[in-house]
Amino acid sequence: MSCVQVVSERAYSEFTIEMMTEHDLLEVVEIEEASGLSLWGWESYRAELERPESIMLVARHQSHSGTVGRPVLGFIAARIGAGELHVNNVGVREALRRQGMGGSLLGTAIEIGARRGVHSAVLEVRAGNQAAQALYRRIGFSIAGQRRNYYRNPTEDALVMTLILSESDSA
Repeated sequence: MSCVQVVSERAYSEFTIEMMTEHDLLEVVEIEEASGLSLWGWESYRAELERPESIMLVARHQSHSGTVGRPVLGFIAARIGAGELHVNNVGVREALRRQGMGGSLLGTAIEIGARRGVHSAVLEVRAGNQAAQALYRRIGFSIAGQRRNYYRNPTEDALVMTLILSESDSA
């Protein structure tokens, strides 16, 4: 039985954010597929885990020690390059959305990126995904541009959103 079917909205009011491992990938892909994200699939996430510039995190229920028996509730996949954090995917199980988990995952990734010297963060979001856009705005992202027909299934434009963490020394 899928974890999505047995999770209660109230059952996971407290969670921890941890580094993603290969053991998490089946659940990450399950969340990705259920969330309508750009599909990466298991192999792409596994390859990303091995990149030192990647920031791969999961949210889990905090009431147990260890990861066995603690399902992945949400995840973020991001990568650092040229002083910028590029957020590739953020997903949370549908029954657990609007409880701060996505914002916590994103905030943690941004903090890790800042410690590694990034000065900005960038992401793409579906033009019609108002809930995600509102979350990103609350964190401080603003719309910087648009990519026509960026997404498939269904075809939709992407809004490019950026967050400046620190001003460049070259200014």
